[in-house]
Amino acid sequence: MRLRSIAPLIGAALLAACASAGTTQPAAPLATLAPGASAGQPAAPTAAPADTPAPAPTSAPAPAPSSAPAEPAALDALSLGIAPLLEGFSRPTHVTGAGDGSGRLFVTEQAGRVLIVRDGERLERPFLDIIPLVGANGNEQGLLSVAFHPSYAENGIFFVYYTARDGANTVARYRVSADPDVADAASAAVLMAIDDPAPNHNGGLLKFGPDGMLYIGTGDGGAAGDPWGNGQSLDTLLGKILRVDVDGGDPYAIPADNPFADGQGARPEIWAYGLRNPWRFSFDRATGDLFIADVGQNEFEEVHFQPAGTPGGRNYGWDTMEANACFERSGCDQAGLELPVAAYTHSSREGGCSITGGYVYRGAQFPQLVGTYLYADFCSGNLWALRPEGDAWQSRLVTAVDIRTSSFGEDEAGELYLTDRDGGGLYRLVVE
Repeated sequence: MRLRSIAPLIGAALLAACASAGTTQPAAPLATLAPGASAGQPAAPTAAPADTPAPAPTSAPAPAPSSAPAEPAALDALSLGIAPLLEGFSRPTHVTGAGDGSGRLFVTEQAGRVLIVRDGERLERPFLDIIPLVGANGNEQGLLSVAFHPSYAENGIFFVYYTARDGANTVARYRVSADPDVADAASAAVLMAIDDPAPNHNGGLLKFGPDGMLYIGTGDGGAAGDPWGNGQSLDTLLGKILRVDVDGGDPYAIPADNPFADGQGARPEIWAYGLRNPWRFSFDRATGDLFIADVGQNEFEEVHFQPAGTPGGRNYGWDTMEANACFERSGCDQAGLELPVAAYTHSSREGGCSITGGYVYRGAQFPQLVGTYLYADFCSGNLWALRPEGDAWQSRLVTAVDIRTSSFGEDEAGELYLTDRDGGGLYRLVVE
């Protein structure tokens, strides 16, 4: 197996934005923080975790394999790499499985195509081609993700997020055709088209949560420093994680347990706010916990965490704060703001300039990685591992990959993949 070399990259601009620039009703880290820490509850520093003891060697003949899961390795003992699966994509922005038992992977290309990978081979005909609808002139615009309905195997419904020709952040519903490898382009129905004042900071991820609701990540509208104040404004859908019920209304319904479901003083679709550009969030498939990677502005990149089962309405701080520091002013009011569980700087060689959020590993191939959240930086190639250990989060820089990681992806078995936007490759995450 040929593995990509492990070498840092020189910085560049990012698709995800580098800093320099329920019942329903219709409708190396900067800091180690305690799990769920908020600005009102400063986290206590913790010592580095001790190595997890390796299993004792056994003499021949070896006993039968145990059915008990192996103990995850200590973060500082992990050695990760990437193995090439396919090349030749044009600016891939997302990869995911359909959850239909087919084992296929679906890769979105920025210009507006969704391609299928089956048994390690890319199908020649696109699953979906909406290039005429997609505006991809801006570096961060284009077709940014695809999400398949939890009952896709039965109903054939899926959703895409793209920037339209007029710049609107658009969520649209489609159906598969009689051919399981080709979508019905005529089935398109737009769920929402969010006016966007600038071409950057578009968020762009769609993800179904364990509750069956569709979660939508949106950027703050772009430019720099959130000049429109969208991150903290509750009357706009920009700078948010949105949550809607695609089965309960036309085009969707508002879940009754959304924090602003009554629409009084806030948009009812909002689940969380105070985000600059949530470039990839994910749910732990074992626990339902939510991880949000938010691209920073001047100094920091950050990861936020929401435990499963906790209510929405969390304020992740932008643009009052950037990570766990006040933004543009000292002595900002941090009451009620959620601190990140991990952050890194732009000024350090061990940092980067634009975070790409990943997943908690729940596959079977690498038991030493189970329960570990992985995330990367687009500019430096640095890749981190994050886990709660004791009463604190621990994050470790574990490697650097020589690709521009535009997205992580998870297949039906819980194995992880990375897309290389500039090089056009699709890679598997491996433990070396």
